[in-house]
Amino acid sequence: MLFNIPNSLTWARIALIPIFVGVYYLPDSWLSVGERNFIAAVIFIVAAVTDWFDGYLARTLKQTSAFGAFLDPVADKLMVAAALIMLVQLARIDAILAVIIIGREITISALREWMAKLGEASSVAVAFVGKLKTAAQMTAIPLLLYNAQLFGFEVRPLGTILVWIAAALTLWSMGYYLRKAAPRFRED
Repeated sequence: MLFNIPNSLTWARIALIPIFVGVYYLPDSWLSVGERNFIAAVIFIVAAVTDWFDGYLARTLKQTSAFGAFLDPVADKLMVAAALIMLVQLARIDAILAVIIIGREITISALREWMAKLGEASSVAVAFVGKLKTAAQMTAIPLLLYNAQLFGFEVRPLGTILVWIAAALTLWSMGYYLRKAAPRFRED
């Protein structure tokens, strides 16, 4: 199904990406730096919540589809990549972190596609370490986007720690998935 409620939410997440990036390109007279950061953080959080919600609805409403299974991770990776690139441009993270996280996403997506063609998609299914990586990443990014005090607490240092943890978990999870697929490497 190309259009059902879960897929429509995923499409909406994709549509948020240019709005998310565009916030930082509006004239200075329209929004202050703090307002840009707040809006971008809110958009990212909405996208993250929508990601969870569309999967929940797909299962609950029995509207899962091969197209939805393809589109959902693409939407996630596009939003995360856009956010990481913006954070590099804003000098809030080092480029190496963006390269590690985006590079891992591309590598594992390609690995999963290859394993699926071999009929072994289950051997590289999402593992717990991947879920930890996602949790660290999805917490770090809005903190780094917001980049101000929240309830008297400066959030950027916590975001910085969490994004480094996410990068370490990214490498760990990539190693995990590559080891799971290693027997097929030797066969081919």
